[in-house]
Parts: sequence; C-alpha cells; structure tokens
Amino acid sequence: MLVKWMRCTVVDRRGFERAQRKWAGLLGEPGFRGQGGGWSRSKAGVVHLFGFWESRAFYDSFMARSHDRLNASQVGTYKDLQVRLFEYRFDVKTGFQPVFTEADLLRVAHCRIRHDRVDHFVLMQEKVWNPAMAGSPGMLRGIFAQAQPEDEFLVLSMWDSAAEHGKYRTERVERLALRAQTGADVAAIAGDVIDLEPNWTV
Repeated sequence: MLVKWMRCTVVDRRGFERAQRKWAGLLGEPGFRGQGGGWSRSKAGVVHLFGFWESRAFYDSFMARSHDRLNASQVGTYKDLQVRLFEYRFDVKTGFQPVFTEADLLRVAHCRIRHDRVDHFVLMQEKVWNPAMAGSPGMLRGIFAQAQPEDEFLVLSMWDSAAEHGKYRTERVERLALRAQTGADVAAIAGDVIDLEPNWTV
C-alpha cells in the first residue's frame, strides 16, 4: 500500500474547504483506498492530508488522468504544498485500514534515520513503540511506512480523543525513547498533532 502525505498552508480557508469536498471524486478511482486529514494543532493555517492507494502503479495512473481535474478548484487557496510518498511496512496496531470515521485526532511523526541505524530503528518500532501504542487506551489504529531513500519513515496514528493522546505523551514517551535508544537512531524528527476534519474524509 502507498501512503501519500500532503502538507500545505491555507490562504483562503472558505475556498479551500469548499474545494476539499470535491475530492469525494476519488471514490471512483481504481486502487484508491481512502483519504482523510485536518488542521494542525500547533501551526495556524497548516493542513495535513493522508491518502492511501493499493500500489504506486494505481497512484501514478490517477495522477496522469484525474488529479488535475479534481485539484482545479483548489488552486490558489493554499501555498507551500509538500508531498511525500511512503510504502507501507506494517501496522502499528493489528488490522490497519485507512478508515478515519471514529478518529478525532491524528498524530504524525516524520523521522530521518542515520543510515547505519535503520535496521535497529525498524526493530525498535516493532518491539518497543508498537506494543506501547497499541496498548494505549484511545489509540485506534496506525501505520508505519518507509520512503525512498530508505532512511526516511512515517508513523501515523489515529486517536479517539486528544485527552487519550495527551495521557500517552505524558506518561510514556520519554521512557520509551530511552528504552528504544531513539536518540542514537534518529538524525531528525518532525511531528504534528492534527484535529481531524470529518468533511474531508473520503
């Protein structure tokens, strides 16, 4: 499965939101699995969207055929668009589906890993971080994905409330980072917490 992460700064909120609803047209696209996103909690006007496709071939076909038509009404409503593509590696909690319906909050972490530490980082994600997140009340589902070059990773998790995510952050993250030797693995990390916008879910 291919994961597409889009981040932009909205300059015309009303126009952007109106045009965002037109992405419902994705539903007829071969290989499309789902899309959702919302507003950053930390950066005013910043939007994150996540799209899921069965494969890179289906995604490339969509980009060549239908993308520009769906995007036309949104042009000019945003700036600083950044797009990254990642390949699915494994679930953060069993049975991941790109379904946003029960979620209230998304958490994204974008990690660049030291080249000689990639295998260790992936192992720690499986053995330390995943069980901790999966066992946290309020964590619904998540995905761990890898980009090219191979030292770039995306961790996306869906939560049923900001309160539950806050408890996980407060109680566990520092201790888990020490156990997983995250400081030795990670060259750079950026993250955000996103209030899900239900009207944008496709």
